[in-house]
Order: sequence, then C-alpha cells, then structure tokens
Amino acid sequence: MDIGVVLQCDPPAMGVVELAKRAEAAGFSHVWTFDSHVLWQEPFVIYSKILADTERVVVGPMVTNPGTRDWTVTASLFATLNEMYGNRTVCGIGRGDSAVRVLGSRPTTLAELRECVQVIRELGNGRAVRLHDRNLRFAWAPGSRLEVWVAAYGPKALALTGEIGDGYILQLADPDIAAWMITAVRSAAQQAGRDPDGIKFCVAAPAYVGDDLAHQREQTRWFGGMVGNHVADIVARYGTGGAVPTVLTDYIKGRKGYDYAAHGRAGSTHTDFVPDEVVDRFCILGPVRAHLERLAELKDLGVDQFALYLQHDAKESTLAAYGKHIIPAVS
Repeated sequence: MDIGVVLQCDPPAMGVVELAKRAEAAGFSHVWTFDSHVLWQEPFVIYSKILADTERVVVGPMVTNPGTRDWTVTASLFATLNEMYGNRTVCGIGRGDSAVRVLGSRPTTLAELRECVQVIRELGNGRAVRLHDRNLRFAWAPGSRLEVWVAAYGPKALALTGEIGDGYILQLADPDIAAWMITAVRSAAQQAGRDPDGIKFCVAAPAYVGDDLAHQREQTRWFGGMVGNHVADIVARYGTGGAVPTVLTDYIKGRKGYDYAAHGRAGSTHTDFVPDEVVDRFCILGPVRAHLERLAELKDLGVDQFALYLQHDAKESTLAAYGKHIIPAVS
C-alpha cells in the first residue's frame, strides 16, 4: 500500500514545500494538496517547486474541479509539469466544494464532470480531444502521462467513477463505508465493460499518531464536518432511503451549517454536531498499533493508497512516526 500526505497551501508556500520534502524523505509516495484558491495559495505554483526539490513523489490536487479553471488550462498545467519533471502528477477531481462555493457558485453537474475528466485525461496524455467543435491536442506534450482519480460519495458519482475514472478517492477511513463505496465503483466499472481491478482506490483521512485520544479528536473533528457538508448535498438530493450508508446520513441530523472560512481547520465551531464515534471511524487516531490495524483492514478491501490529511498540531511528529514505523510495515 502506498502512503500519501494531503497538505493545505497555507502561507508561507515554502513551508508547504518543506513538508513535502520531509514526506519524501520519510517514504511517502504522493503529496496532495487542497485546491481552493481563495482560501489558500495556488497549488500548481507550489507543485512546481515541490517537484523541483524532490526526486520521487507524485503531486496532485485533492481535489480540483471543472469550474474554477478552463479545462484545457488544467490539462496544460499537468502536461507542463510532466514535461519538466517526468510524469510525476495525478489529477484528483470532483464536482467542486470550497473552491466554487466561496465564489458564490455551486458544484458542477455530473455531466460536466464526466466531460471534464475526459478532456483533461486525453490532453494530459498527449491525445486529441473534441471540444467546442474543435479538435485540440498538445503537440508539445506527446510524452505526458496523466491519471485522473475521481472523488465521490453519491450513487451517481460513484457510478461515473467506475465508468471513467483511473482511480477513486474516498475521503474517510471507515472500513465498512469504504467497502460499500468500493463495491459500488467496481460494480459500475464491470457494467461498463471495464476491468474493476484496473481502478486504483485511495482512501484519504486525517491521521494523528499519539496517545491523547481526546486531544486528537478535537484536532480532527473538522473532518467530520467537511464530510457532512458533502453528505448534506446527497441527502438533499436523494433523501435518507439508502442511497448512501446510514452511518453517513444519521450523524448529520444535528448539522446547522458550514463556515468555509474555517474549512479544513481544527477548532471549527460548525463541527460541534460531529460525535466522537464518527471522528474515530472517519479518521485514524491513536498509537502506531491502531494505525497499522486500520490500514490492514483497508488494504484487505483493495485500497491501494492511504493519503493522510495533515491538518493538526502534530504534523512533523506524525510524518516521522509514519516514516519510521508505519510505511515500512505496509509497503
């Protein structure tokens, strides 16, 4: 199993680069970042410096969206980085959340996401694509190679992922929910005539290594609020009749809203509705032993990568613990 890390693009940008360098030295395979250009700094600029200062890690957004950049611009960004640094990028993408909502917009439709994935992947792999009644191709990037991994929770988005995604990103680390979601993606792939085993599965969630579980919960409770924000959209569309596992729909009943100014940050007041049980299920907390046990469960489900969100007050020590004790045991 690969182990990646997810960073916020908080200033100073060079601090993000330094964390990425530490992650590579510790054995991490991927460095992902949030992509929300109003809340944080622009990730693609930072990717270039990370790639220049490292030798092995793959970089990409968790996740970008079809709405904030022209699709051909996004594809060109990836293809340029690949030409400069040797095909070390991956495109994580979804319908859009904070990046579009803080602009007063809404997530794109699944039809738009489907077309966007195909455009970015074809251009990012040096192939021609038809867009706006024109045939387009990056003649300067014949050697670029790019996978597109789709983030999804709802049933239609999961089906789309199975039909067209190179990979699937699930933003929570509960094995029962992961099994449900992965099965849905694999089923959709099989129905579309694709090889389900050809899709890569990535589970992403906060991880905090230590013994003070109460403190770790308070540092990572924000994640339950972030997931709940996505689930609220699904419930609004499908109701609570089984479109997603009930553990997801039940806990958001006390949700009262979401403050994007505190998106992805410890201490968020809008996460008071998230109970300890959900924090424990969605995140990986506790001593090294607890992390190894959960990762073993996820690996048995077919998860290819665990990407840990590093938005808490123990960034360096958690990176070090994963590098010393966890990555060698699961690789």
